[in-house]
Amino acid sequence: MAHTNFPTVLPLETAVIALRSVLPLDAPADVLLSRFFRENPELGAKDRAFIAELVFGVLRNLRSLDNACEKPTPRLLAIAWLARIHGMSARQLEPYLRGPEMDMLPKIKAFNLAEQPLAVQWDVPDWLAERLLATFGEATATKLTAALRRSAPLDIRTNTIRTKRDDLLATLNAAGITATATPYSPVGIRLADKPALNKYKPFLAGEFEVQDEGSQLLGYLVAPKRGDMVVDFCAGAGGKTLLLGALMNSTGRLYAFDVSEKRLTKLKPRLKRSGLSNLTPQLITSEHDNRIKRLAGKIDRVLVDAPCSGLGTLRRNPDLKLRQNPQSVAELTVKQASILAAAANLVKPGGRLVYATCSLLPEENEDIVSAFLANNPRFHLKNAAEVLSSQQIDLDTGDYLRLNPADHGTDGFFAAVLEAAPAIKKDPAENENAA
Repeated sequence: MAHTNFPTVLPLETAVIALRSVLPLDAPADVLLSRFFRENPELGAKDRAFIAELVFGVLRNLRSLDNACEKPTPRLLAIAWLARIHGMSARQLEPYLRGPEMDMLPKIKAFNLAEQPLAVQWDVPDWLAERLLATFGEATATKLTAALRRSAPLDIRTNTIRTKRDDLLATLNAAGITATATPYSPVGIRLADKPALNKYKPFLAGEFEVQDEGSQLLGYLVAPKRGDMVVDFCAGAGGKTLLLGALMNSTGRLYAFDVSEKRLTKLKPRLKRSGLSNLTPQLITSEHDNRIKRLAGKIDRVLVDAPCSGLGTLRRNPDLKLRQNPQSVAELTVKQASILAAAANLVKPGGRLVYATCSLLPEENEDIVSAFLANNPRFHLKNAAEVLSSQQIDLDTGDYLRLNPADHGTDGFFAAVLEAAPAIKKDPAENENAA
């Protein structure tokens, strides 16, 4: 099952060196792999594609590959991935094998995953297997973890300030880039392959941004109106902020808050391409920054895409399941509750607050929202499906938006739409009596 875009002769030794440099996971895998590519500029595009697929393929399937190899080394893990997951035969692999590896191959291929504990079958740590089993049940969790082990497609978002989706689809397909409209987002496009887009003329002209369809749908839950005052409370590099600005048609005022200067710096070139004039990026020290307090009670719409475990994005970031643990999740839930409470202070009477994560765990999602509503009686939960339906998006996952790659083809997302009670209008007669 050799990949058509892979080199004829696989750079296996180089891929093993890359895997060895990533596997300590003392930083995000994509950061470590990017560093490896910078240090090895002689590698061609096909070699880099193969190395990236091997490294991320091993990370996606690390637990089962570990078990399939009696004494796993980065080299043996790479061979096991090629044999078990990538589907290469012993004959295809023979030129790359050395010493006793040819004798090990039948055992690696014959390893029966179905006989292993669920955590090994699902390629997740024991603690995560327990949470997934308790949340989804065995059948759904099996389907979900299988989807999380597959590589994610490349989704882009049409920038409606610059062009229309149909026009962009025509442009892409005319250029030989196979593209189709996403099923839910009215501005989303899914690409069949993963072409390099950063030097592509429509990208440089600001006609689109790379953004998962699930992430796009969060903007439609916020549903800002033209002329609104809107805050993206944890803006990061600004993918969702730019969508909010486009939905506002570049009117009103849009603030992008974040505690990371590095992330906000990445927003600057994107903002320049976007054509938006209503967006103000703002570096804050924490959720309690004075700049936030000055806007208390003045904001129509607030999006809180909270820092989270990221376990809904394992298709793209498979190392997260190895880098998170129960303690790190517990620490995140404290931060999530604090950020949501601080963001709620911005919302004016009758305004809207959307809480979102890319996690699959109830303690980061429903539990945070339930505790917030118990402590903030001025807010009530609004049905997410009704909010989307009002914008001609037919997607009903219940009161909350719950997305996952098995059912929706998106990353795993959770979102709750919280609305503040409108201001109570005083009876003019009361004022007269008071006088």
